[in-house]
Amino acid sequence: MTKRIGLVTLLLLLFWQVKAQHQLNGYVRDAKSGEALIGANIWQPSAQHGTTTNQFGYYSLSLKGDTATVQVSYVGYKTEKAFLKLNADSTLNFRLSMADELEEVTVKGTRPGVELTKMSSMTIKSQEIKNIPALLGEVDVLKAIQLMPGVQSGSEGSSGIYVRGGGPDQNLILMDGVPVYNASHLFGFFSVFNADAINNVEVIKGGFPARYGGRLSSVIDINMKEGNMNNWQADGGIGLISSKLSVEGPIIKDKASIILSGRRTYIDLLARPLIKMSTDSDVDLGYFFYDFNGKANYIISDKDRVYVSAYTGTDKFYALDKSGRDVSGNDYWEDESGIYWGNVTTAARWNHLINNKLFLNTTATFSKYGFNIFNDSYSRTVETDTTYEYDFYAAYNSGIRDYSIRADFDYFPNNRHAIKFGTQYIYHIFQPEAFNVDEGLYEEADLPDVKPVYGNEYMFFVEDDYTLNDKIKLNVGLNASAFYVNKKLYTSLQPRLSARYLFNQSLSVKASYAEMSQFLHLLTNSGIGLPTDLWVPATDNIKPQRSRQVAVGIHKSLQDDKYELSSEAYYKTMDNLIEYREGANFLEVSNDWESKVTSGRGWAYGAEFLARKNTGKVTGWVGYTLSWNNRQFDELNFGKIYPYKYDRRHDLSVVLNFKFSDKFEMNTTWVYGTGNAITIPTAIYPQLSPEGYDNYGYYEEVYQYSDRNAYRMPAYHRADIGFSWHKEKKWGERIWSLGVYNAYNRQNPFFIQTYTKDDGSTGFEQLSIFQFIPSISYSFKVRPNAN
Repeated sequence: MTKRIGLVTLLLLLFWQVKAQHQLNGYVRDAKSGEALIGANIWQPSAQHGTTTNQFGYYSLSLKGDTATVQVSYVGYKTEKAFLKLNADSTLNFRLSMADELEEVTVKGTRPGVELTKMSSMTIKSQEIKNIPALLGEVDVLKAIQLMPGVQSGSEGSSGIYVRGGGPDQNLILMDGVPVYNASHLFGFFSVFNADAINNVEVIKGGFPARYGGRLSSVIDINMKEGNMNNWQADGGIGLISSKLSVEGPIIKDKASIILSGRRTYIDLLARPLIKMSTDSDVDLGYFFYDFNGKANYIISDKDRVYVSAYTGTDKFYALDKSGRDVSGNDYWEDESGIYWGNVTTAARWNHLINNKLFLNTTATFSKYGFNIFNDSYSRTVETDTTYEYDFYAAYNSGIRDYSIRADFDYFPNNRHAIKFGTQYIYHIFQPEAFNVDEGLYEEADLPDVKPVYGNEYMFFVEDDYTLNDKIKLNVGLNASAFYVNKKLYTSLQPRLSARYLFNQSLSVKASYAEMSQFLHLLTNSGIGLPTDLWVPATDNIKPQRSRQVAVGIHKSLQDDKYELSSEAYYKTMDNLIEYREGANFLEVSNDWESKVTSGRGWAYGAEFLARKNTGKVTGWVGYTLSWNNRQFDELNFGKIYPYKYDRRHDLSVVLNFKFSDKFEMNTTWVYGTGNAITIPTAIYPQLSPEGYDNYGYYEEVYQYSDRNAYRMPAYHRADIGFSWHKEKKWGERIWSLGVYNAYNRQNPFFIQTYTKDDGSTGFEQLSIFQFIPSISYSFKVRPNAN
């Protein structure tokens, strides 16, 4: 009985303690546009505690005492303060104004990099992406991410992302909560994300919060702009290879807004006459890509808001030959072949404030990625009174479609706990391979009937960002997931833990542990070229990928967060990775994909260092990574351990932005990386063919290769420089930009191949594609109320 009374008394005391506090909640937005400020800091200096806004700009904070002063800060914006009398729970929305870019922006009271529990993560703003010099003037989100420590590109010009030893399929790339399966344009040289439509990008390399699942190596969470709530505006640009335009504004002022953004290249139009002149042929060769983003949102009430967003983008490379057309028009033939690939994503979201401590976001999404290789031939021949027609079409298709519903809850019981929990269901439709041949010579071809594979993925998560005391803060979570395919059920419990110890207001140490499961695989060709990667599911024969990662780090803030210094070390293991068997490839139509692959394991470890300057006339960062990345497959390389293709011992990047005045700025980057690991032939010997001519043998050259990835390409390094001239106009702002990619003309390796020398011996030669490339572009910002 005494124990029960004691327990009731304790519960009453806890209840009284919670009720003695008052809850303050609301949204933090940009004063001009109304855009949500993600990760803004809300701080009560007297109590030395605070919180941050979620991806919709919402916050909830318990305040102590009869009165309280609250300050709200966001890097690059002026800090706002509010004095409150606490007699009841209340709602307070903040609108922050941008600071003068030439002023020193001081953010006192809270230092997110030091104080937050999350580690191995970074946030990149849209303007930071635009400040980085780019290939042919095309600013690129993934290029900016590749300049961060722990993240590297695959090869010259590639926008592939390789994070802490993982492959490109191990990155969960989300655009407004929807997975994007192919993030590349132009054979990997540009990404599909238009910087003009982006609000915020968060990259997580380790210490994954429990709300994320389904991939092993990273999360790239991209939030698109919501559209200006106050005024109509337009942003656009004209470059050497593409043009783009974004328009946004209020449908109903302070109630509903929309943004539409599009981009299209004209490489095919510019290159067509040059190709015809160089080949003296009537064949039309071309390549183009386009993408389009749209998003609308509507504030139903103070507690409800809905969003609808969509993306579509396509690449197409084609060769069209009509050179056989007869002048009379009676006889002709034409042949078109090529490849095209692209994404479609849509999302519908509903935000609902259940009460001032409980926030709900419900999301329904659709995602589709497809890849197609095709050949279409038609001919007509007229002989006397008879007409002969021949029509042939052949195609190879691959793709994946997802339908998903998800519910996310944010619960703020008090200042010691910030709890997130939720659930998600994804219905996958995989089409790893599909063949289509109509008529022609191959109408009786024995092609496999590859049927779609249907998968059901389930996920539930809970996490708590828990403040133990002034020094120790924890993020504890669990992700429980399951995958059902072909009557096979896989389940996975993935614990997540991040911890922070605060020595003082400017120095902290952090540690994390995360287990991850991935029910999807990406079959990747080892060669360079076409985007022929195939998304395939775990099956009863192919197990899901698994990983475990542990990381420790230290974070130091200097001069009120003007400078940041951080260092992390990590160790990661990966199981059930897949690769093509020796000699197998995606165009082998005689066997299904499962018979072409083998399973193995991998591990990666290393250390990362980052020094960053956030404010002032000169901003930027220096990042360095020291890492090791290995693989082992029983059926590859005689079962011996070998370095992964993108194992890179040293990776260094320097990014600097010089803001000389409101009218002129200069941006520079310099990157250095150890060369990629490659497999090369080490000997050549003749082989006698089974067939001979008379008494003489017919000889073929046979290559003997080294161990897998036993050699290295030369080191990669280059410098990029960009200059921008800004001028205010009555209608807004115009910007001229000049840039140079690979300013000192470094011939970086793209491919290594063998060739026969004049003396008959064999040597190696390097192919380089991007050397000194200048660019010029014109961009504008139309602001009707600018002056």
